Amino acid sequence: MTTPLDGIRLSVLDRSRTREGEDGAQALRDTVRLAREAEALGYHRFWVSEHHGVPGVAGSAPTVLAAAVAAATTHIRVGTGGVMLPNHQPLVVAEQFGVLEALFPGRIDMGLGRSVGFTDGIRRALGRDKEDADRFAAQLEELLGWFTGEQTAHPEVHARPAEGLRVPPYVLATGEGAAIAAAAGLPLVVGDLRGRDRLLDAVDAYRAAFRPSPWAAEPYVTVAGTVVVADSEEEARRLLMPEAWSLAHARTRGVFPPLAPPERIETLAMTEKQRGYYESGLGGHVYGTEDRVAEALAAVVKETGAQEILVTTSTYDRDALLDSYRRLARLAGLTSANTASRA
Repeated sequence: MTTPLDGIRLSVLDRSRTREGEDGAQALRDTVRLAREAEALGYHRFWVSEHHGVPGVAGSAPTVLAAAVAAATTHIRVGTGGVMLPNHQPLVVAEQFGVLEALFPGRIDMGLGRSVGFTDGIRRALGRDKEDADRFAAQLEELLGWFTGEQTAHPEVHARPAEGLRVPPYVLATGEGAAIAAAAGLPLVVGDLRGRDRLLDAVDAYRAAFRPSPWAAEPYVTVAGTVVVADSEEEARRLLMPEAWSLAHARTRGVFPPLAPPERIETLAMTEKQRGYYESGLGGHVYGTEDRVAEALAAVVKETGAQEILVTTSTYDRDALLDSYRRLARLAGLTSANTASRA
């Protein structure tokens, strides 16, 4: 039986979000558990993220967490969405991914972003500043050179065991990310689904400027965003509430808190500004019943020409989140027999 998403890869990015009343260790364990479930459902890849000093996010060391995920699974591709390259020395990043690829050959992805720590204090603690993001293109070139043995920044230095290994790199499009991915000839991960015009502009510019490279002969586009599937549109919308409130809280108070249950959010006395951010955070996502989500995702694929959709959903109720992923797998026709292949 064919589906509107035939031929489109579906993947998962989990941010290891903490929930009220739970600690970071629980969030990390649940990320690993979700990875096992995603593999069983037939998803193509499972990625983890990098956030430093954020109260609501436990995933601060993505390559370490990726190792735990890879060890707990057998065939799903595992990677990062992404390692924020300006926060690190390219040699160290190459070494980390070299170790991952050596331990889990043919399953590791290297998703890379150009963001730096989001507060002055975090940037100081990392030994970075805002301007380091402007060095992303040069850092990316150096990083890839550690794998090919062609880097020239540090003559006579070699990345072990990375040199000679092939770990597929992906660029997360933030700001100039799409242009950098095109110039380097790398696959692009772009989001989110709420800013559809900006997303389409980035994809068009990427394809127009793409230059084939040893890493990719042609453009490859992954569209990332929140997708929720439930029995009803109302139920699906409720699952969006915890993340929407967390974003509104962060925008108005400067702190990104753990996820709260919808029933508590409904009782909150929000300021006018918070209410505006909250309502905005609920809009533009793909959510609803299986039929509605299938139609919406088919439209996304048609508009963008994407080869892959990376689902980035976070919510308070982990069981409901897993149920959403199960429904999404069903409507897309995924099966547990699907095996990962190098992208």
